[in-house]
Amino acid sequence: MPQVALLGAAHIHAPGFVKKLIDRKDAHVAAVWDHDAARAKKNAEQLGASIVKSVDAILADKKIDAVVVCSETDRHEQLVLKAAAAGKHMFVEKPLGFAGDDARRMADAIERAGVLFQTGYFLRGLPVNQYLKQLIDQGAFGTITRVRHSNCHNGSLGGWFDKEWRWMADPKIAGCGAFGDLATHALDILMWLFGDIVCVAADIKIVTGRYGDCDEAGEAMLKFATGVTGTLAGSWLDIADRAQLMITGTEGHAQVMNGQLYLTCKHIEGADGSKPWTTLPQGWPHAFDLFLDAVGGKQGVPLVTAREAAARSIAMEAMYTAAEQRRWIDVEP
Repeated sequence: MPQVALLGAAHIHAPGFVKKLIDRKDAHVAAVWDHDAARAKKNAEQLGASIVKSVDAILADKKIDAVVVCSETDRHEQLVLKAAAAGKHMFVEKPLGFAGDDARRMADAIERAGVLFQTGYFLRGLPVNQYLKQLIDQGAFGTITRVRHSNCHNGSLGGWFDKEWRWMADPKIAGCGAFGDLATHALDILMWLFGDIVCVAADIKIVTGRYGDCDEAGEAMLKFATGVTGTLAGSWLDIADRAQLMITGTEGHAQVMNGQLYLTCKHIEGADGSKPWTTLPQGWPHAFDLFLDAVGGKQGVPLVTAREAAARSIAMEAMYTAAEQRRWIDVEP
């Protein structure tokens, strides 16, 4: 049975991962570290694990196979580089990097170490996204001209980051605000479906000022190397986010509304867009479960690569730069 350690539990998704670790019978959490002693104690008690006061002590333990990094983003690089040097498989909550440079360094170290890697881009596993990727790969949409993805909630309006998760609304610690936090999921889907981005423009803004200089919403335009034009939204100010994804091509159109797919495509019988399309493949387990499956020895598990995770951080940094400079910015490979 794989032995796992938790390196930081600061992220808002950490409680969900802890619950999954408790529910899994094929992995054992041996140790917990967090620079916040109270947080370490709380999570160790829930997991029935030992509190270890030193990251180095955890990484030196040869019985520990993998680590779960849910620390503040500005601590990722130090933890990831050490974990890679120690040969530990790792799940690192998104975004991988504070910006592009640290994300590249982490991806380099992970690849050199040859360890398993995963991050929290769970939208790939949704049946709708699985099906759309199949159709795109088959050319069912013809020449795709434009795409759109939106990932928004009311976190700022609802005060989600007022207390325990306040660091996530501090760009000096999180590396971004609302746009980077949520749009990174949509960005992963668009890059997974349509490939590399060559340049971006963006408008990223503060509206309520609830979290000081932390951005609360943003919209970006993306130019893909394939010629596709995309738009991307991420926000903590939306009371609803009903239209999540749109793909427009010369031979097909797809719209995801409230999680349901409306498909118009002359190559597919019955796909006239009049009602939800429900002939979908089985979805994947959550990204975190996929990681635990892979650590447990399951073969062929579809994981996000470290290089893919770094590419998302690089593109996101370019969007913030574009918004600040009010111009198009090229995205470096």
